[in-house]
Amino acid sequence: MNIFQKMADIFAKYHQMIFKGIGYTMLVSIIGTIIGLVIGLLIGVFRTMPTPKNKFLRVLKKVADWILSAYVEIFRGTPMMVQAMVIFWGFALINNGVTLNVVFAGLFIVSINTGAYMAEIVRGGIISVSKGQFEGAHAIGMTHAQTMFYVVIPQVLRNILPSVANEFVINIKDTSVLNVIGFTELYFVAYTINSINYQTFATYLLVAIIYFVLTFTITRILRLIEKKMDGKKNYTVQGSQNMDADSILREQTAAGGNGND
Repeated sequence: MNIFQKMADIFAKYHQMIFKGIGYTMLVSIIGTIIGLVIGLLIGVFRTMPTPKNKFLRVLKKVADWILSAYVEIFRGTPMMVQAMVIFWGFALINNGVTLNVVFAGLFIVSINTGAYMAEIVRGGIISVSKGQFEGAHAIGMTHAQTMFYVVIPQVLRNILPSVANEFVINIKDTSVLNVIGFTELYFVAYTINSINYQTFATYLLVAIIYFVLTFTITRILRLIEKKMDGKKNYTVQGSQNMDADSILREQTAAGGNGND
């Protein structure tokens, strides 16, 4: 029996377990990315707020900035596997041995980990918006909140879409570390199947192919969405569709000559 026959046999025999693992992997990845984006938006907007003039509010904002900065640095600077172990077993330690629901724990861990990365992505997106747009919005009477909601955030969401898509794909792969808390994602299913049939190479090769198909397909779908949001790259001004470059140049020359008379 060659390797492909072995993989086909494993899939036929354990397909229910495999589909269950795929389902949990996608569930945590999708919800975790969405919640992480919301967390990132809130933190990114807060950290780019103007410093309040009121002394008490200014101190309060500095403290909040420090706490949020610590959160971002800690979760960006430590592996998700370690975070999962600390949060899952740390909760059990302070709760008399009662552990969190594994699915809830997985969602929580992926969400707050993603939120730390999204916070910096969003903050960078806000900073990249030109100062003139803020000044223009304030000039027409918009408050800072209105400027962020109506002017800045729509641009930020569009600009960070590739980063959000990339984070989503990373989460699909990184859910594999949640096996350390017993979460039944795709890698955990592969580990379980291998412990039954001892077909290590065939089992993990099959799962690797499934991961690749998932990430490749989702990446292509997200790129299509991104292109759709971009709209047409080229456009023409109404009335100029039938004018070639020479005609436009002649009109400009004639207009310049008339202006000198």
